[in-house]
Amino acid sequence: MARLSHLDDKGQAHMVDVSGKDVTSRVAIARGRVLAGAETLALISSGTARKGDVLATARIAGIMAAKKTSDLIPLCHPLMISKVSVEFSLAERHIDVEATVKVEGKTGVEMEALTACAVACLTIYDMLKAVDRAMTITDVRVVEKTGGKSGTYKAE
Repeated sequence: MARLSHLDDKGQAHMVDVSGKDVTSRVAIARGRVLAGAETLALISSGTARKGDVLATARIAGIMAAKKTSDLIPLCHPLMISKVSVEFSLAERHIDVEATVKVEGKTGVEMEALTACAVACLTIYDMLKAVDRAMTITDVRVVEKTGGKSGTYKAE
């Protein structure tokens, strides 16, 4: 069984010591999906949602969330993020959200990418919940990660 790096020899949670690690270029990409009704998606694509530009607001929320990840997830290291992008793809019954985070550092940015993606999805829900409370946020996951000792990961 793999040893969990956030637990010490006594099984207590601790922040991982990354001081001995090399600085490398690291990238993580996370994706999620918001399932919504056709009327809801029409509001997004037409730009007529009452609260304003849904995707612009969700993009800013995702970027801000990535930068605040270490404030939200207890054992995450604060990182000097180089780049965050949040992109959207609208389909007939859903919106796909993709967050990419880059850093030159000693630890990866998977949590920052997941946080950006999840908060962007939550923002879409928040801005449209008055017209579609049945929206569902699903499939938030890391789909790709590069850099660091463990190398490259790509989801199937």
